[in-house]
Amino acid sequence: MIQSHRPGGELAFLTPKGGLVRFAARFGPDGESAGHPGRPGRTVTLDGDRTVVQYRVAPGDRRALAALEREAAAAVALERRYGDMGFREVFTRVVGYDLDAPEPFVLYRPASGEPLAAYGGALGVRDQQRVAAQLVLAVRLMGAAGLVHRAIGPDTVRWDGAHVRIAEPYAALRAGEPREAFGAAPWASPEQRGGTGTADPRDDLWSVAHLLYYLVAGRPDRGAGPPADLAAFRGLTAFHDSGAFAPSAADRPTPVELMRFLRVPDPLTAATAEAAAANRSGSSGRTAAPGRTAGPGPAAAPGRPAGPGPADHAGPLDPADPLDPVGPGGAAYDRRIARKRADLGLDRPEPPPQEPGRQGRPPWWRLSGRRPAAPPPAPPAAPSPPAAEAASAERLCPHCLLPVAYDPSRLVTIDPKGDRVPLDVSGDLPPAHLRDLLRTAYQVCPYADGGTPHELPVPYLTNGRPLTIALVGSSGVGKTHLLAAMLAEVEQGGLEPYGLKCLPLNPDTHRAFLRERVHSLLQGRELGRTGQQTFARFADGLLVTGNGPARPVVFFDLAGEDLAQDGEVARFLTGVDAFVFVLDPLRALDLPSLDPVRERNGLRRRDLGDEAFTTVLNRIPRTWGPYVAAPAAIAVNKSDLVRVEPAVDRWLGRSLPPRFRPDEVRAESRDAHAFVSRHATAAWLRPFDDCARCTLHFVAATGGQARDDRFPHGVRPRRVLAPLLSIFAMCGLLPGVDHREAGI
Repeated sequence: MIQSHRPGGELAFLTPKGGLVRFAARFGPDGESAGHPGRPGRTVTLDGDRTVVQYRVAPGDRRALAALEREAAAAVALERRYGDMGFREVFTRVVGYDLDAPEPFVLYRPASGEPLAAYGGALGVRDQQRVAAQLVLAVRLMGAAGLVHRAIGPDTVRWDGAHVRIAEPYAALRAGEPREAFGAAPWASPEQRGGTGTADPRDDLWSVAHLLYYLVAGRPDRGAGPPADLAAFRGLTAFHDSGAFAPSAADRPTPVELMRFLRVPDPLTAATAEAAAANRSGSSGRTAAPGRTAGPGPAAAPGRPAGPGPADHAGPLDPADPLDPVGPGGAAYDRRIARKRADLGLDRPEPPPQEPGRQGRPPWWRLSGRRPAAPPPAPPAAPSPPAAEAASAERLCPHCLLPVAYDPSRLVTIDPKGDRVPLDVSGDLPPAHLRDLLRTAYQVCPYADGGTPHELPVPYLTNGRPLTIALVGSSGVGKTHLLAAMLAEVEQGGLEPYGLKCLPLNPDTHRAFLRERVHSLLQGRELGRTGQQTFARFADGLLVTGNGPARPVVFFDLAGEDLAQDGEVARFLTGVDAFVFVLDPLRALDLPSLDPVRERNGLRRRDLGDEAFTTVLNRIPRTWGPYVAAPAAIAVNKSDLVRVEPAVDRWLGRSLPPRFRPDEVRAESRDAHAFVSRHATAAWLRPFDDCARCTLHFVAATGGQARDDRFPHGVRPRRVLAPLLSIFAMCGLLPGVDHREAGI
């Protein structure tokens, strides 16, 4: 969409509100910009009369692209949140972006004024006070959006005599994320320079304090702590008394506290009160605040993390941020979870034990002629998760759903031509040899007829109870890419931090899946669509050891056409233990930023939901009250297409934690539920409504769009293990996790 090396051409991009615009463009020469090492910047004149500044990255530079994506998401979040407010001028304002262009880019309005580097010791007292107030306000605003700028310094802050303007958020992190080493003394705090701890808005207050010292004293300090002559400068009294120069962020004031020391009013107080009043007046979760597009604002939920950083800034998980226009949408998730728990009796207290000797017939004087009231109905019994231990020697064949027990007389191996070769293990084999033979052997299912011959890997029959997982979604939603990305992460040890060890269920099948699917994906090739079948076979399997003995885990990945039909090929679904419903934003979400992609791929939005979801859910029996007992996860795949949406960015932009955190899963589920319910019809959330336990996750199997059967910027899977970890938690596989509380 961009002619990168010509002086003139056309430039198309998405605006901060998500609309696609096109302009005739004239490009200036490339040049380096302060704070943007290695990334070319240039001016672009749009339609002959409007000038913007463009920063772009070279094709194939994954690290630079990831940084640009993070920058664009931060800039868009600030513009959506504050673009209609009077104090928006403290930021360099974003004009647009295209993160899928051959050379991804972001556009900004040109910043006016001169860098503060030119004003060391030259500003009057009144201007020093205005600079201090506006910089602390900027930190406050970014903190309220859950962001830390990390690049505030004399070269990146401009002053035009009335306003400061801080540079583009090219180094921004979300509050609470692990710090990345960045910056130099004295402008970056010691913790930020060392990359220790987690990012905190008070990191930026250190930068502001040392920048003000430079403006007042006319020279920079060493940056090890409070300057030695700090008390000599009356204009820095508030920074001195508040502890803003403390080497540790925990010892510095919060932005709001420093504003009180400076005697500067907090404009967010009035804005928050106004937005809260609007919410109370009856605005629904599907109505955005004027001038801002949707980004969810999670409200309080039981067990929900309060968000990182100081209490006076609204972090990514802040439960009370009415400026976030999707905030009320989280209440629908809370109500639905409460309804499920009530229906299933999960919150009912245990009846008090009766005293000994008082369990017989009540005394005669307590009896009456009236019929006693009927006791309240008992809640439906909760089904146990697929247990690790085997209840019997038999297993259900995942294909034909009939019981099969290990039988050494029916063993075979499969040669390179695909023919079965009988395997005789009746001899006196050494135990190590026998184990190795059985590792690659199969057992023919006794119920296989001539038309549907099938066999089971022997480890499926000789370990703990199997766990079968089916990926559900229409053709083209990305099920195969998601499964390949999941197993690529597993192959690289992605489950080990959670106490899980994985081996192939059958080495030959696993090796074939890696070769045909995983390696092709990681090499940047788009995978072909799964073909229709006459008999359902699982795509791959693992032997997972976690909480208890090793358990076979098998994955079914059928064509969307097969799942959307009530045919025999999908009969296996009634015996599946867990489901991953793969939601495609292109089919579900009513967002203008997706319209060009829909047009390019010949897709239309569907108000009736995914027909594969509907068919599968209609086929599965309700065995836990009115709900499907099988655990489920909704994977909002292709989330990279909407990665600048605040609700998506706050999850997709962070890596999975090194241990499973149920409260964080609940928080992500709540945000994803609010986001989907705001931008799609209720039909897309039917798996959450129908399944007793269901989590929701933002994932990206590829991290970008394919062009000519390849991914031009490479494959960058994101959070693809999140749905699988939730399924494992709900099925009792994760050590140290209470499966009874997972997903509900």
